[in-house]
Amino acid sequence: MAMTAHNSSNSPALPTNPIAPIAVICLTQRALPTARKIASNLQGASVHGLRTRVSVKDVDIAFDDTIAHLQQTFSSDHVIIGVCAAGILIRALAPLLAGKWQDAAVIAVDEAGDTFIPLLGGHHGGNRLARDLAERLGGNAAITTPGDAMLGLALDEPPAGWKLGTPETVKPATAALLAGASARIEVEAGSSAWLTNSAISQSEDGSVLITATAREGADDDAISDGAETAITYHPPVLALGVGCERGCPVDDLYDLVMETLAGQCLSPKAIACVSSIDLKADEAAVHELARRLGVPARFFDAQTLEAEANRLVTPSDVVFAETGCHGVAEGAALATVGPNGKLIVPKHKTKKSTCAIALSQDDIIPEQVGKAQGKLSIVGIGPGQIGWRSPEATALIGRATDIVGYQMYLDLLGSLIDGKDCHHSDLGAEEARARHALELAATGKDVALIGSGDAGIYALATLVFELLDREDRADWNRVAVQVSPGISALQAAASRIGAPLGHDFCAISLSDLLTPREDILRRLKAAGEGDFVIAFYNPVSKRRRDLLAVARDILLEHRPADTPVVLGRQLGRPDEEITVVPLSKLEVDMVDMLTTVLVGSSNSRHITRGENEWVYTPRGYAKKGPDAAKAPVLSTSKNDKAE
Repeated sequence: MAMTAHNSSNSPALPTNPIAPIAVICLTQRALPTARKIASNLQGASVHGLRTRVSVKDVDIAFDDTIAHLQQTFSSDHVIIGVCAAGILIRALAPLLAGKWQDAAVIAVDEAGDTFIPLLGGHHGGNRLARDLAERLGGNAAITTPGDAMLGLALDEPPAGWKLGTPETVKPATAALLAGASARIEVEAGSSAWLTNSAISQSEDGSVLITATAREGADDDAISDGAETAITYHPPVLALGVGCERGCPVDDLYDLVMETLAGQCLSPKAIACVSSIDLKADEAAVHELARRLGVPARFFDAQTLEAEANRLVTPSDVVFAETGCHGVAEGAALATVGPNGKLIVPKHKTKKSTCAIALSQDDIIPEQVGKAQGKLSIVGIGPGQIGWRSPEATALIGRATDIVGYQMYLDLLGSLIDGKDCHHSDLGAEEARARHALELAATGKDVALIGSGDAGIYALATLVFELLDREDRADWNRVAVQVSPGISALQAAASRIGAPLGHDFCAISLSDLLTPREDILRRLKAAGEGDFVIAFYNPVSKRRRDLLAVARDILLEHRPADTPVVLGRQLGRPDEEITVVPLSKLEVDMVDMLTTVLVGSSNSRHITRGENEWVYTPRGYAKKGPDAAKAPVLSTSKNDKAE
C-alpha cells in the first residue's frame, strides 16, 4: 500500500492560472535561494539560471545569453519574475512591448526577496501576483498603478471569475474617480463586497456607473447610459449544466448553449463553470465547450444529481434508466448553485445535446463544487539532476496536487513538491504506486506518478496501461492520462562518454523477476548475433549475480574481447562514475543496481584524444567518400536583418 504524507515544508503553492507559465529568472548564485523559494510557492513555475553564474544543477533551465533568453521567454507568453535589477528586464523587453492588454506580467524582485515590483501586466495578474508573493514570503509589493494605490483596487482586474464587459471604459472611469468623481454601484448579481467596501467614493447620483450583472446587453446599455465612464462586470453566478450523447460534435453542444444564452439575454461571461454527470468527465465536447467559454468543467455523480430531482422542471425516466438520475443538465446546474440557487433556464436540447442554466445568489467557486476530470501525468524525471529534467515534467509536477513515487525519486524533486500531498511505497511495490495514482486521479485530483529516467522505458507507464487494460474500470477510464518523457539511463550514460549509441542498438533487462530467464537468454543471443550495441538495465541485484556474466560470455562469442563496455553509475548525481572496460574484463563486482551497462558492437571504438577518452559507434559516414566532407557550409548571424 502506498504511504501518504503532506510535504509541509511550505504552504501549498499559489495557483497561477490564468497567468501561468511562469519563469523565475536568476542571474547570480546569491539570488538562487530567493528564486527557488519563489518558484516553490507558485504552481507551474520554473527557475531559469545564467549558466556562467548559477549552478546549473540547481535550476530547471540554464541559459547563456540573458537578453536573448528574456526576449524568447517573454515572446512565448511566459510571466517573468526576475530576481535581478529592474533595469535589466526593462532594457531586454522594451523592444518587444505590444500594449497594456497584450503584454504578459513582468515582476522585478531584489536578491533578498524583500521587494516585489510589477513592471508590466499589473492589471491582469502582475499586481495580484506581486501582492500574494510578498504576503507569502514576508516582503513588500511596490504597486505603482494609481488605481491600486488610491482606490484600493484595479478596475480592470476584478476578482477571480469576474469578467469585465466594458474594457474600453475602464481608463476614463478610473481617471474620473481619481479626479474626485463618485460612483453609482448597481449590483444585480454576485458577491460585490470588493466594490462596495472599496475606497471608491459612492453616491446615488454618481457620475461613474458600475454595474454587476449576468445580463447580456448590459454592456451596450452602460455605454449608452453613462457614456465613457460606465463599467459593466459579469460575476460568476451562472451554472451551465450540460448533457450529450457520447461523441457529440462540439459545435452541436456549443451552438445550443450560445443560442440558449442569447435567447434568455444572459451573458456567457457570467458562466462560472460547465457542469455535468461524471459519466461525461472524458467527453471531448464538454471539455471543448468549457475551453471556449474560458471556464472549468466540473462533474457530479448520479446520486448527487438525483438529490435534485424534486427541483427539476423536466425530469425524465428515460434519462434515469440510462444514468441513474432524472436529469443531467438541470440536475448539474442545480447541484452547482446549491439549495439557495434557482433554475432560471430549464432544459433546452437538440437531438444530441442538452443544456440548462441556474443562478447562484453568490459567486460560484468552481473548485468547491463537484470535481474536475482527474489527471494522471506519468513523469520521467531523468537520472537525477535538475538540468536533465524537461520543462514539461517540471510543469506537470508543479501543477499536480498529489505526487506518487518511490521515496528516493521524490527526494530528488526537492522544493518542487513542497506543499503537495506525497504518496510513496517500497522499491518493489510498483503496482501499489500505479494503482494508488489511478485511484487518486479517479477522485478528480491532478496526480503526478514519478519515475526516474524515461517513464516508458522499464518504468511505470506500461504498468498503468496494463492496469487500465486488465481491470477496465469506468472511473479509471475517465482519467486524462499523459506520459511525459525523460532522459533515459542509456541516453545519460552514452552522453557522458561520447556516442556509443551512434548505430543500431537495443535495451535488455537482465531482471528475471518479471521476464522468464529463458526469454532473456534468447534475446541475448539474438542481440549478439545481430551485433547490436546493447544497454543492460537491472544488470544485477542482491540475489541475482550470474546473468551479467552469462551475458558477457554470450556476447564474447560474437564480438571481440576488447569491445568497449561503458559502466555508468549514479548518473547525473554528485557521486556519478563513468568507467570503460574491455568486454573480456567485465566482472560482476564492477556493477550494482545503480549502474547502467552499455556494451559496444564489434564496430564500437574506445579512443583517447588529448586529455579526453571517448567511446563511439561509427554510423558509416566515411563511406560517403572525401567529396562529402567538402560540401559547403553556409554561415549566417542570428542578428542579421532582412533588407
